[in-house]
Amino acid sequence: MPSNDRLTEFAAVANARSISAAARSLGIERATLSRRMTSLEAELGVRLLHRSTSKLTLTPAGEELSRRAARIVQDAEEAWSAVRRMDDVPRGVLRVSMVGDMLDAMLIRYVLDFPEVRLELVDTSRPVGLIDERVDVAVRFGPVKDANLIARRVEAGVDRIVVGSPKYLERHGAPSAPKDLTDHQCLGPRQTTWPLRDGGRVPVSGRLGATESRLIRSAARAGVGLALLPVPLVHEDLASGALVEVLRDDVGDTVRVSIVFADREYIEPKVRVFVDRAVPALEAAYGAFA
Repeated sequence: MPSNDRLTEFAAVANARSISAAARSLGIERATLSRRMTSLEAELGVRLLHRSTSKLTLTPAGEELSRRAARIVQDAEEAWSAVRRMDDVPRGVLRVSMVGDMLDAMLIRYVLDFPEVRLELVDTSRPVGLIDERVDVAVRFGPVKDANLIARRVEAGVDRIVVGSPKYLERHGAPSAPKDLTDHQCLGPRQTTWPLRDGGRVPVSGRLGATESRLIRSAARAGVGLALLPVPLVHEDLASGALVEVLRDDVGDTVRVSIVFADREYIEPKVRVFVDRAVPALEAAYGAFA
């Protein structure tokens, strides 16, 4: 059976409709390529080329082989290209799910350092489905329970506290004990309890349920109710007085931060390098709020 090299050579001849031009593109002597085409025809037992002094045409068998050879050669080139892309150079589209501006400096440096990467940010505080939503990397808060994900833990926790606007607290009064929360609008995801510092939980309820932390923050600023939010998200509001912390010693918790990505046999360089840079950047950023 003819080798794949003969297929590549025949495809070049068929595409160029010239043995001389094909030989130049392949970097071999014209006489060598001509002999190989004659040998290929003899091995297959069928004529592939009509040769004349003025032009070269394909026989019906040559046309059929040309179509098939072109597909095979293209597949082979794509296979080699795919393998070459599996080097140590980050490239391709990288989709990252995160919220806030904690990594802005690192993201800019990443884009500058790796010009073959197109970085796309999915700016959301809800947990996205990495595989279903085609996200490569996500910043997650709390435990990672999905067995299909790899989690790199960040050695820094994020403190969550209860906050409310001065307008809301003036209208409804500030709770003095966790049990007082049952008389307040408590904003957040559809949940029935908030964590206590001593390890217990307190029942809460409210008319606004959402997984987007920034919406909850905006609602709290507007005086809709109290909210349990991470300190980095509300530190500017606390400094300006737009929000006030309540029940500091009683309600809240510290959640762990992780960088997660899909568990695959081969981790692409764009993902590996991003994670290696994001972990220390997050540790520095969230450590400032400790």
